Amino acid sequence: MFCLMIFLVSCNWNREIRLEQTNTQRPEHMVVLNEFIQGSQYTYMRVSEDDEELWLAISKQQLKKGETYYFQDALQMTDFYSKELDRTFDLIYFVSELKTDSEEGNIVPIPRAHKGSIKTEAKAEIKIEKEADDISIAMLYQNPNEYAGKIVKIKGVVVKLNKAVLDRNWIHIQDGTKDEAGNYDLTITSQDLAEVDEKVMFEGIISINKNFGSGYFYKLIMENAKKIPLDKAN
Repeated sequence: MFCLMIFLVSCNWNREIRLEQTNTQRPEHMVVLNEFIQGSQYTYMRVSEDDEELWLAISKQQLKKGETYYFQDALQMTDFYSKELDRTFDLIYFVSELKTDSEEGNIVPIPRAHKGSIKTEAKAEIKIEKEADDISIAMLYQNPNEYAGKIVKIKGVVVKLNKAVLDRNWIHIQDGTKDEAGNYDLTITSQDLAEVDEKVMFEGIISINKNFGSGYFYKLIMENAKKIPLDKAN
């Protein structure tokens, strides 16, 4: 489902850890599993990193206590309430993928409590050719009230993907545009999947000031989106 940099999707309440792309390898985190709790959808893991303990969650799978695991991306959530466990986690990281093998020499610790509004890194090389009536990311952010509640189509390149978090996939796209405030990254929720660096089109409803609970807040987001083949874009 997820450099040592922390990226907020929209504001201080919504934090993500992103491992920065390097020329050959992406840094990763190394943890040791102390215990785990199986839920119906997620496996909750109490792990140690160096001398510090923390909680991770991943789509349900079999794990081994005492095993060392590695991961590259995670979504950080505060005050997350698990209904099935009837438990609130002060801080938990939703992990997209666990590995038992490391990319040798590429280990970094998980960054802890960080404040400030830091966004996903802008990809200067992304340039999406648009038709006259196409909507850009800059247009969405410049006129959010105009698009709120409407179903729109948008093209872009996937720059980040978090799989199966809160029963949906979280896809970040950029199209090379940005508004006057510097917003250039659009988060999309969908049951469909896309790959990082893939050129895509999604159709979904635009929501503003969206609060998913557990401190998970977006100023602007595309929800319930469907991936449209580019050859059927028009």
